[in-house]
Amino acid sequence: MRIDLTENGDPVDVEIGERVGSALRNSGVVTATPALPHGWWTIGPAGKVGVAQVAGIELWVKPKLDTRRLFFLLGFASDHKVWRDDDLGLVEDADLLSAIATAFARQADKATQQGLLQGYRVEEDALPVLRGRVRSAEQLSRRYGLVIPLEVRFDEYGVDIPENQLLRGAAEVLLKLPGIGSRTRKLLLRLVRSMADVTPARRGRSKPLWHASRLNTRYHLALRLAELVLRGGSVEQKSGEVMVNGFLLDMAKVFEDFLTVTLGSALTAYEGHCKTQDRWYFDEAEEIKMRPDLVWYRKDGSVGAVVDAKYKAEKPSGYPYADLYQMLAYCTALKLPQGHLVYAKGNEPAAGHLVRNAGIEIVQHAIDLHLLPHSLMAQVEMLARTISATDPAPAA
Repeated sequence: MRIDLTENGDPVDVEIGERVGSALRNSGVVTATPALPHGWWTIGPAGKVGVAQVAGIELWVKPKLDTRRLFFLLGFASDHKVWRDDDLGLVEDADLLSAIATAFARQADKATQQGLLQGYRVEEDALPVLRGRVRSAEQLSRRYGLVIPLEVRFDEYGVDIPENQLLRGAAEVLLKLPGIGSRTRKLLLRLVRSMADVTPARRGRSKPLWHASRLNTRYHLALRLAELVLRGGSVEQKSGEVMVNGFLLDMAKVFEDFLTVTLGSALTAYEGHCKTQDRWYFDEAEEIKMRPDLVWYRKDGSVGAVVDAKYKAEKPSGYPYADLYQMLAYCTALKLPQGHLVYAKGNEPAAGHLVRNAGIEIVQHAIDLHLLPHSLMAQVEMLARTISATDPAPAA
């Protein structure tokens, strides 16, 4: 059974069993509540977009943004480097899963056409002969004075290196998902077969670390796409006894990454520096931690501004009040006269609220993610100019 939803769109009523409905509710992929008559459930979006399989149900959640706009935002979550449309060969109106799978398959195929990248990796093993150098501590603690086997560490040259591990891991993830086109599937299968001697990276484990260099230049774009597939937005976990498998993006995290990178960079033009998720405390005893999305520090080290990204649906009556209370706490703790909440633009205009008896103003901004990239970046730069002009005098 397939259920199609749209990000922030209307829920749908479907007839499914109690076990399946409970699995969907517990998955965190969608919202699921029992409905009438008995045996029917109301299924709605829950802030994630992409595709997932839960208890035999295919869930397809279409993003509000078109694929090209979404991939532009995703570029800022990938080592803060933006890829271009012509790099990826994106097709207009392609669904998210097809776009990511096709782009990755093409780039991985292009990267490996000259053969698999080879390199050195550090190996630790117990061998009957000396190779590399002896791990003295392990030899004494594990072998209790025996001469052999020797606990050694050595460099092994071959194809089983982080770059290839990431590519094979991402290919195997995509091959498990529905809706992959036949041409893309063939490219992915060919990639996996060519990497028979490579240990695939697995989601939920430590990600193999690689470093950009002249030697792996041809792999760079494919590796950034592989990390996108493998990072935490991709879901493969157990919910009770039900396996959840899919490729999903948390749009709130995508928006937060985009905003903190672009706005943080724009604010540095006004001197000073920015920190993301910087630790502050709400109380004097320093028991209640606060981590604003972005704090801008002026050249002299004083706090210049605090910003929080809020990618969420607006209430019919306007922006959520809870956001205002949260920002008030930030401004009070950081002794700022003004705080900034930045939303993805919906149907609410920007607004400012002067807090009674506090001398603190909370400004709500809205940026339009549907704009073309150059216009969107111009909007972020204008926002940085506005924020940098905040009066540095502390709140009373």
